Amino acid sequence: QPADHAAMPDARQLLARLFASAVAAVEPVAAVRRHCSIVDDVLQVGDHRIDLGGIERVIVVGAGKASAPMAQAVEDLLGERVVGGVVVVKHGHGAPLRRVRCSEAGHPVPDAAGAAGALALEAMLSGLSPRDLVIACISGGASALIPAPRPPLTLADKQAVTRELLACGAAIAEINTVRKHLSRLSGGLVARLVAPARLVALVLSDVIGDDLATIASGPTAPDPTTFADVAAIITRYGIAQSLPPAVCDLVARGVAGHEPETPKPGDPCFVGVVNQVVGSNRQALAAAAATALELGLEPVILATPITGEARRAAADFCARAMTIAAGSSRPRALIAGGEVTVTLGATPGRGGRAQEFALASALALGGSSGIAILAAGTDGNDGPTDAAGALVDGSTLVRSAGLGLSAREHLDRHDANPFFAALGDLVISGPTRTNVMDCYLAVIGAD
Repeated sequence: QPADHAAMPDARQLLARLFASAVAAVEPVAAVRRHCSIVDDVLQVGDHRIDLGGIERVIVVGAGKASAPMAQAVEDLLGERVVGGVVVVKHGHGAPLRRVRCSEAGHPVPDAAGAAGALALEAMLSGLSPRDLVIACISGGASALIPAPRPPLTLADKQAVTRELLACGAAIAEINTVRKHLSRLSGGLVARLVAPARLVALVLSDVIGDDLATIASGPTAPDPTTFADVAAIITRYGIAQSLPPAVCDLVARGVAGHEPETPKPGDPCFVGVVNQVVGSNRQALAAAAATALELGLEPVILATPITGEARRAAADFCARAMTIAAGSSRPRALIAGGEVTVTLGATPGRGGRAQEFALASALALGGSSGIAILAAGTDGNDGPTDAAGALVDGSTLVRSAGLGLSAREHLDRHDANPFFAALGDLVISGPTRTNVMDCYLAVIGAD
């Protein structure tokens, strides 16, 4: 929750309530339970039915920030049918499991623990038969948590690629297109590894449109992208000279047809695969809207997800909020979701995309009264910080100036975290163990 300083206006407390309800709506255990049940020895997953009478072993694997609580729900549902498994989560996002091993690893830059976790996951999926059932718990963050570098690449190569992609301002779909072609597990390759066993993937979506090929780099879904797409992304952002030579060589071989592509739609490895989205950003926003109504605010949900460079997206969001404020005195809540990007300079400060969005919003609002904004990641971790995001309103610039802080200077060096820490305006939730992109919320006319 946001820092509880004495002068906190009601609008800030309302924003905290809206964000809390959004996160609660996509809690992973409840999300899995809403979509999975067993009746008369038949596993129902969404609209799909699997006769457990023909299954000898159930193995649970997974990766992503929410995969541990998702695996808890699967263990609770299937009990002793689960013979083992492994899930890999971000450091601090673990949960107690009875039959499935939970490993913690680095995110967003992969580390040795993640590489070891990927090997353990691959070992669990070796030698399967048609009478085995694999349940995969997939959520955002999996690409980094199980790096599994494609030979001859090394973990160091994937770390370097990740850093370049995060710094250049590439969109998540572009980042994952590259990752899929540098991995042994992404881009449908888990499905290929599992065959001929049955595979059910429970997916918590952290991408716009809930595209299964993009969420967590699509380990259980067909991959429509190609090595040519990877080469185009590298060229588009001008990062070829910054990438390890082994990566550029692999991509060039792939473009020339000398490296196998990821499995495409129609590949036999996807026969019988069930991919079920169990939670998404839309559910989080709907919950925030319902809470807004309960609190006496008229909710306005933006139909178009918020994307693009954080400071430009923040300016557009603030303009919308100010238009609403000018048109009515009735208290309202402007509710949006998405995932912005930040193009870092040579010596970036400390922050994250949500905190940068909030800082740019403070500048866009200026001294405007009657509008308060919260930007935060539903996973509770914004960038390499312990904050989920930050809160701003018309008092932010005045209070920061009183402390000798320049909002513009902090924004220009992408250094939002210490700025908001000094003001006590960070949103600190701790790891939420869920992950459905970010929430951008404004309370208008409630001061």
